[in-house]
Amino acid sequence: MRALVLEKKGVLSVRDIDIKEEMGPDDVRIAMHTVGVCGSDVHFYEFGRIGPFFVREPMVLGHEASGVVIEAGGNVQHLKPGDRVCIEPGIPDWKSRASRQGMYNLDRGVKFWAAPPTHGCLRETVVHPAILTYKLPENVTPAEGAMVEPLAVALHAVNKLGAHPGDVAVVLGAGTIGLMACASALAGGCSRVIVVDCLAPKLELAAKLGAVTPVNFKEQNPLDVVREMTGGWGADLVFECSGNPEAVASTLDLVCPGGKIAFTGCPVDAAPIQIVKAQTKEATMIATFRYAHVYPRALALLAAGKIDVKPFITDLYDFDHSVEAFDYALHPKPTSVKVQIVMGAQLAG
Repeated sequence: MRALVLEKKGVLSVRDIDIKEEMGPDDVRIAMHTVGVCGSDVHFYEFGRIGPFFVREPMVLGHEASGVVIEAGGNVQHLKPGDRVCIEPGIPDWKSRASRQGMYNLDRGVKFWAAPPTHGCLRETVVHPAILTYKLPENVTPAEGAMVEPLAVALHAVNKLGAHPGDVAVVLGAGTIGLMACASALAGGCSRVIVVDCLAPKLELAAKLGAVTPVNFKEQNPLDVVREMTGGWGADLVFECSGNPEAVASTLDLVCPGGKIAFTGCPVDAAPIQIVKAQTKEATMIATFRYAHVYPRALALLAAGKIDVKPFITDLYDFDHSVEAFDYALHPKPTSVKVQIVMGAQLAG
């Protein structure tokens, strides 16, 4: 089948590739419709690695996906050919200790699309466990369905921190995950979200989400804004979504005594944390990794209109221009949030 193949660092091609996938009784075969370009995909393209994951042989990219079921295994009851679906891309060992304790995202043996050596989904079809394949509500488009994966990252962080109605949250970074965190925090009951970045178009987009205060750190000190808006107390929740070491270090200044911090961004190198400062506030610091048990909630929120991801879909490419899409994603315009690749001939909204 045709696929977008990362041949090696810095080299992409659209070509035929032979991927052998056997259909089991609990699997479905899915024709890909829309695939989002994730920062991790771009990172593999540019650097050939992320942390301990190295690209050592040609690999198909992509893991933010929607599609249409074209074949269902004999044991599959909730899906049938023709169903529009989105796909949770990590396949764990369900018998592992982490999975049996409900933390299947932390299974050490998980096979995650486009994490070496596992092929991703920027190809014509994939075979996937039906249990990790979710039918799209009628009012959710394939483009929105491909946004469920990054939305799940943010929702997982909100769930881990246990947002309460009326909480004040700070989101550091207004990229895709940061914007999703703003929307998710509001959906989780936060009364106000303060989002920090230096790109005006993204801050302007964030401000349209609702009770969101944008802060350009080149023009304002985020700590001053947080203190002013909380009477000097600090934010109940802080979501670090940028991976910037300075932003990581600032979280302990921004959080209130007894507050909670979620580290969702991925710094390339070690980031500083002043443990004594955390101790004097008894701050809870939680690291999040992907997501677990979140896709049904994400789809319910989209279907109910509680979260709208359509404004985040800013750039569409057809599959034949996938390499161009990735080259653009390397150096996008400040107005860009999510680049998506549509596998069919027609671009979908």
